[in-house]
Amino acid sequence: MNTFQLTRKEMASLLLSLKGWSHKPPLSVLQEAWMQTDDHRFHLGSDPDPADVGALPSIFEKIIKLDKPDRGFSLNEIAALGNQIEYTNFSVTALQNWIKRDMKEMIGSPQKGKKYSLEQTALLFIVEDLKTALDFESIRQLLKLIINDPDDQKDDLINPIHLYACYSTLFEEINQRSFNEKHLLSEGIIETIEKMINHKAEKMVLKQFQLDEQKRKAIKNIIVIAVLSVHTAYFQMLAKQSLSAALFLQNFPFTQE
Repeated sequence: MNTFQLTRKEMASLLLSLKGWSHKPPLSVLQEAWMQTDDHRFHLGSDPDPADVGALPSIFEKIIKLDKPDRGFSLNEIAALGNQIEYTNFSVTALQNWIKRDMKEMIGSPQKGKKYSLEQTALLFIVEDLKTALDFESIRQLLKLIINDPDDQKDDLINPIHLYACYSTLFEEINQRSFNEKHLLSEGIIETIEKMINHKAEKMVLKQFQLDEQKRKAIKNIIVIAVLSVHTAYFQMLAKQSLSAALFLQNFPFTQE
């Protein structure tokens, strides 16, 4: 049975769809994400088995039933949605601390009645990624480069949803390519990956944003930092998995033939 989780790029696509900024409805985004988890079955020419997906998370069921775009989420829903992203671990308590204390000035009050907007949801996802490598004061200073007033997205340098989509797309591209590049064998892997991230982030910003150089640099820098932070979370996850395996094997009752 598969665990149905989304990559960051897939979550960004879902947020864009929920905002009404995509030609794909949320159901299509989730269906395509599930097809990726079961991709081998399609290549083998056999039909996918719905039972193999397991129970669809309740937050996805709720999203599929939404009757109009740009709806808000409660903290419980944001935590549930965030926990469907790979390499993440959200809790309502942590979100409350960020909103009431650590990131209060950046997140602001609920913008959809008693619920938080999709932009605020994206910001919380961004904070989760950045906190892997940065302290909260550094995160606040970094986000201030692109967010002028949390209650008014119109004056943001880049919409938080678009920011999340940009670095999520770049992370996935780098993650897929980095260990297949032949030149990594002749250079330091970490140094080469860093250069690759910087280069691709600069190209992305030049292509997507018609801004002056200073503003482009601000967006590029936060994209680079976010991608590096997500890589940090990825390697931390690998380290924890290796530790669990090592401890398990240490206590495994091997038998001698």
